[in-house]
Amino acid sequence: MQVSLREKSPVVHCITNQVVANFQANGLLAIGASPIMGDEEEEVSELVSISDVLSLNIGTLNNRTLESMLVAGKAANQKGIPVVLDPVGVGATRYRLDAIKKLLDVVKVDLIRCNTGELATLMQKDWHAKGVDAGEGEMDRKEVAMALAKQRKTLVVVTGEVDIVTDGNDLKTVTNGHISMTHVTGTGCLLSSVLGAHLTLLQKDQVRLLAEALSEYGSAGEEAAKVSESAGAFARAFLDQLSERRWQYDF
Repeated sequence: MQVSLREKSPVVHCITNQVVANFQANGLLAIGASPIMGDEEEEVSELVSISDVLSLNIGTLNNRTLESMLVAGKAANQKGIPVVLDPVGVGATRYRLDAIKKLLDVVKVDLIRCNTGELATLMQKDWHAKGVDAGEGEMDRKEVAMALAKQRKTLVVVTGEVDIVTDGNDLKTVTNGHISMTHVTGTGCLLSSVLGAHLTLLQKDQVRLLAEALSEYGSAGEEAAKVSESAGAFARAFLDQLSERRWQYDF
């Protein structure tokens, strides 16, 4: 069986941060998805009703958007569409950590996409995070990622030099990517919504599907780095690479 993201053209409702909203929307358009970026509490339930997946990102979280995320998350659960959670900088402040705990308690999340520092915070492991960046420390990333997936009954993707995809039982790793991807704000946030879009394609084999999507995304970064020397040029080249790919898979 062949599945195609471009043929599916899923509607992705993003309640995201103000730093990356434009880049995230353009990236979703580049892969053939249809982004909705509304975050007003009064309308998020209606927006969810016309969407195929909900992507939540706490990069510039505030009380208003947190309430919108809770309302939208409940609506997505009622509709039965996937919910993706990107706990940006969850270890930076108590406010962010409390917000993520509340979201995870109230909303059934289908995918948590995080970096290693965020994973450590979620699982209360000793780690020295650096703001919203991964930071450094020592832990078994695979073991902890699998534990989080089992604890929350969700898929978990941990990005880094080696990316991890797991559902708590099955686990795959991906090594595609380029350091330039860490020099552009929004590549991780966009990735969360890109992976969410892929969850609309299959109900099974999702670990494999997300691993293949991660590989394609990282490969786009590698190719973009070959033709760009600056952060601005890389961002443009990266979007071009995303738009040139088929986003099609055999299962």
